[in-house]
This record gives sequence, structure tokens and C-alpha cells, in this order.
Amino acid sequence: MIAAHFRRQTRGGPLTSQTISDIAEKVQSGAALTRVEAEALWTDASDLLLSELATCVRDRLHPPLTATYIKMAIVNYTNVCVAKCDYCSFYRLPHQSGTYLLDFDQVCAKIDALVAFGGKLVGFNGGFHPKLRLHDYADLFSRIHARYGNDLAFYEMTVAEFMFSCKLSKIPYDEGAQILRAAGTKWLTGGGAEVLDDGFRLRHSPGKYTVADYFTAQRAIVAAGLGSTATMVIGFDETLNERLNHLEALRAFQDSIGGKLTSFLCWTYKPWNNALGGAELSTQQYLRWLAISRIYLHNIRHIRTSVLTKNEAALQGLRYGANDFDLPTEDEVTQKAGATISHDFASVLAAARAEGYEPVLRPAFSPS
Repeated sequence: MIAAHFRRQTRGGPLTSQTISDIAEKVQSGAALTRVEAEALWTDASDLLLSELATCVRDRLHPPLTATYIKMAIVNYTNVCVAKCDYCSFYRLPHQSGTYLLDFDQVCAKIDALVAFGGKLVGFNGGFHPKLRLHDYADLFSRIHARYGNDLAFYEMTVAEFMFSCKLSKIPYDEGAQILRAAGTKWLTGGGAEVLDDGFRLRHSPGKYTVADYFTAQRAIVAAGLGSTATMVIGFDETLNERLNHLEALRAFQDSIGGKLTSFLCWTYKPWNNALGGAELSTQQYLRWLAISRIYLHNIRHIRTSVLTKNEAALQGLRYGANDFDLPTEDEVTQKAGATISHDFASVLAAARAEGYEPVLRPAFSPS
């Protein structure tokens, strides 16, 4: 049925209608698309086609017309960072005014605020703090686990922060992952990926690390039995080729580790209050890329849409392949860049229902 729509729904690009039909049939059959085919869909498929194809893939993995969600907070325990990414509105260099590093009680106060909202998931995100060694993080996380037990799930550090702290501490990645595991850590998120292309990273975040090094660290994390996730941020100045490099490298990595990355979250760059500036990506462009991600990343089960950066418009993503979303209570990193967070959760859930999906509260994902 979907393939039959292709001849009237292509966008008039260079591909023939038969080529488009072939791609649709591959998607329907469950076969993995090539990079060239993914590029063709981005270039030539209509919004409706991308929605239909992404939904086709989604519904093979999840109950149709149902979406899961969780209430969560991202606790930013410090804004001190020496990476100097030009797209970041949050960081302060150590010598600048306005720097902070939360103590244990202040971190717990933020966690308690989430609990008051009925939240169950806490993510941590700081930066490349030049004085925090890995054992400092391990001590913090160990104390948090002792206080909260198994009542909450914690996503502790991003891959990028873990890399910096290991290098600063002169600890190999595999040893660092074991140190955190001994402290009770169960998850490190795939944060700090942005666009996994070395040219992009050289332009915008030279203080971070190469794509190969990023995956080396994440491989050590999952090899230690810790859970991790995949992320991507779009809407900077990245090219289509750079975006496709990200998806291609991610899909290959997921295959190489036996599918252990539990989810993929794509969100959009917010252009306010930073050195890079620019304009925000439209919702339509975000939805199209969400669909491409669902179709191409056939080996990642959960595709998540970003309420944090797209608010209620993110729920349209449920029609473009996403099956899950957060109800965030705070995240200073994106809020500094122009994101707005609403605690009117009923309105967000109503937006999901308006898209035809019944939202179901879920527990935190389990590591694969």
C-alpha cells in the first residue's frame, strides 16, 4: 500500500518513481537500507511518505497507537567546562564569574524536586571540569545511591564527560567504567555526540574528541555491563553528508556491540546566547530527520522525540517513528540556550493523544 503511494508523493527529485518504490518495498520487508537509499528518502520522499514508512518500522517493534513516556530531570551539577564548544550557552570557564559546583545536599535538593513531581529518572550533565577526577564522580554517585536506593533510575555522566574525566585522571576507559560500576552506576548516556563527524567536531567542538575515540569509550562502557544510549543533535550548520556519517557510524557500532544501545534520542540545537548563533531548525525538518533515523537505524528499538527542545510539537514525532518521550522538569543547559520547560504535563500528554497515540507511563529502560 505504501509503495503504491510513491508515484504521487515523491518531491520531484532526480530519482525515478520505480527507485522510490523499491526503497519503500525494502522498508516494508524489514531490510536494512543503504546510506544512498536513506539519502534518497530525505531528498525525494514527501513528509507523508516518511511518516508512513517510519510508522511501518515503528509498528513492527511497538504496539501501534501507543507511546511511552517518563518524568525526568537533568541535574546540571556544574557549569564549569573547558571544552569551549561554540554552540553551548551553558558553560563558564574556570576563571569567569558565575561558575558553580553543587555540593551533595544541593544535588539532592534537585533530585527531591523531581520526586515531588512524581519523576523516576535523573540524568546528570555537567561539563569538562578541570579539577574533578573520576573518583570524585564515583564518590558522588555512590552517596546518591546510598540515599535513594532503587527508588529512582540515574543516568550518570555523558560519554563525553566520562572521556574527559578518564583522561584527566590518567585512567583507561575500561578501568574507568569499572570504577563507576563499583560505585553503583548503571547508566552513562550517549551525550556529547552532537554530530559524529570529525569535520563538524573540528569546526565547533575541538576540545572534544574524535569519533573513533568516542566509540572506543562507549565500547568500554557497554563492555563493563553498563547501559548506554545513542544521541544526536541537529540544526547547527552540519551538512547532509555529516548527518549521514553520524547515522552510518552509529548503526555500525550498534551492530558491533550486539545491539546494546537501548535508545536513540535526537533533538535540535537551540541558537540563543552562544557564539554560534543562527536560526532554529523547523519542526518539519526535525520530523523528517526523526523519520530517517527510525528507518535507517533498524537495530535501535527505541526512538525518542524531544519534548525538551520542541515542546508539544515534539509529539508529532510519534507519527514519524518515535515511540517514547520525556516529560522534563529541568535542564539548565538547554534552558540557557532558549528552551522552555512546562510543568503542565497534562497538556503534553493531551498533545500525544491529539496525534492519535495513547501515552503510557513507563519505568526506566533496563540496560541490554
